Amino acid sequence: MDSRVGPLRRDALFYVAGHRGLVGSAVYRALAANGFSRLLGRTSEELDLRDRSVVRAFFAEQRPEYVVLAAARVGGIHANATHPAEFLSDNLLIQVNVLDAAQEFGVKRLLFLGSSCIYPKFAEQPIRENSLLTGGLEPTNSAYAIAKIAGVLQVQALRRERGVSFISAMPTNLYGPGDNFHPHDSHVLPGLIRRFHDAARTGAEKVVCWGSGTPKREFLHVDDLAAACLVLMENYDDAEPINVGFGTDVTIRELAETVASVVGYEGRIEWDDSRPDGTPRKLLDLRRIHALGWRAGIGLREGIESTYEWFRREWSHEQ
Repeated sequence: MDSRVGPLRRDALFYVAGHRGLVGSAVYRALAANGFSRLLGRTSEELDLRDRSVVRAFFAEQRPEYVVLAAARVGGIHANATHPAEFLSDNLLIQVNVLDAAQEFGVKRLLFLGSSCIYPKFAEQPIRENSLLTGGLEPTNSAYAIAKIAGVLQVQALRRERGVSFISAMPTNLYGPGDNFHPHDSHVLPGLIRRFHDAARTGAEKVVCWGSGTPKREFLHVDDLAAACLVLMENYDDAEPINVGFGTDVTIRELAETVASVVGYEGRIEWDDSRPDGTPRKLLDLRRIHALGWRAGIGLREGIESTYEWFRREWSHEQ
């Protein structure tokens, strides 16, 4: 840790890469609410972050002082298992292009957002940051994890070689407004919301969920993560990634029952254990970020209720 921390200038140009996504949109909202007056965002149609020349031209023209790199190709178990080449290639390109351009054109502080899937499948629980690269990955999302690990290592390499104040954070499973509720390509929590909503609407007698229901997962509302991002950019400057999570976990079975209750589905829940479970448990050790004064504030049921309200409002065209 060194002295390159402290309040960010609210009138500085602040680029949020991926500002339309689940994480980026929450970061954008949080920054606006905290008085940042010059927020910069580009859609993927306006700026293809996989194209090195256009990314370099963008940074050369705009010269942002601060960057949150939240842009990524993301998806659940099905999407990761079906398209590993795209998950690896797209994320590597996005990260390398943005990080190199940020360093070249004088970005003062940058936060790279990774994922808790970078940790070994059988890491000791709760997972400490120093467990990175100490064991094998979960095969169902190893391509995405390798890309994110490469991002962490690039942040560390740029710090060591170029002396930049770039940091990386590893959030746990995220959910909230702006999520992807696709019936096949979503993460587990929005996927369950969509499945139980559809079942309640059609009067289905049962909902079949993937796996055994026994794996445990930690879930963090994306607005809590957004608040953590600002705390980290103002108070953290270290080469080691830092975990961001909720602090407790639930089984997937408990999660499904909570979602069904929130949605109002009263039919049966069955489990297809021929489908993959993924990592048996993934709870993050949060001692380092708690020492900075940040803790999550949105409880799981409260967060699911507000997310379901957003889903019903924004996805009504799907009904």
